[in-house]
Amino acid sequence: MNRRAFLTALGTAAAGLAAPGTAATVLARDAKPETEPLATLYDLSKCVGCGACVAACREAHAGAYPEPRKPFPEMSPARVKAEDFSEARDVDDRLTPYNWLFIQSATVAKDGRPLTVHIPRRCMHCVHPPCAELCPWGAAAKYPDGAVRIDTDICLGGAKCRSVCPWQIPQRQTGVGLYLDLLPRYAGNGVMYKCDRCKDRAAKGLEPACIEACPQGAQTIGPRSRIVAAARELARQTGGSIYGETENGGTNTLYVSPVPLADLDAALAKGPGRPGLARTADVMGEQANLAGAVLLAPVAGVVAGALKLYARAKGRGAKEDGHDHA
Repeated sequence: MNRRAFLTALGTAAAGLAAPGTAATVLARDAKPETEPLATLYDLSKCVGCGACVAACREAHAGAYPEPRKPFPEMSPARVKAEDFSEARDVDDRLTPYNWLFIQSATVAKDGRPLTVHIPRRCMHCVHPPCAELCPWGAAAKYPDGAVRIDTDICLGGAKCRSVCPWQIPQRQTGVGLYLDLLPRYAGNGVMYKCDRCKDRAAKGLEPACIEACPQGAQTIGPRSRIVAAARELARQTGGSIYGETENGGTNTLYVSPVPLADLDAALAKGPGRPGLARTADVMGEQANLAGAVLLAPVAGVVAGALKLYARAKGRGAKEDGHDHA
């Protein structure tokens, strides 16, 4: 399928959307999973910042990291800048397309003494993920297991997911993805990457690599209701503070901190790829965003379907030609 065929298919699909009887697309928040979503709990008093989880994450996802084509197309408008981490793949002190998990550390006072707290940071996997509900291309989605994943085969890299994420988690790599074939000067400028909570390992019934690799047992996984109950009990026993139970309407990543969250957030070095721990309102609880998601959902579903068709056709063509177009 070439670009013209893709656009024709997209137009046909969009026209079909208006026809009576078209199946309604449901928002992720309205879906009813067969089982309770899973959540993870970090006991920050146990994390020593050894980085074993980071190394395990890199090893588990090495085959999913982008291999961009260079030189990058010039973008229009010119203010859209390339984001390229391909020459900085070893960077491990922030989130990048090649580093989906990093250890964020801060030193605060506890009982009159300095205490360094280490915080493994990655996607929070929100209960009502704005990245999934507001993605115009339908490339991000929440899954019944509670994880939020980006389909890198159809992501156009517009970074809407990052702009609506309270922690700006997804990271873009330019020079890779469908935009190079469809609209290399005008589309999103790459593909967005973030933690997928080890979808390939999950399909085999395995724990996420970061959990398996942690020598301190700092992270556990289980049904969200049990994880929330465990977090509350841990906080009660230790006098700790919970993060993630209510932030952004609740997330499937919870932390129990041994020090007040406000103190920890104030001590963190924040910036691109380095999120904070501030209290966060529910993005999808805002009427404008919820209304936008309701209007966007069916369109995004159609676009995602067309993009998947194109990606599959492209993959078959590459296989038949014996070329790698990645």
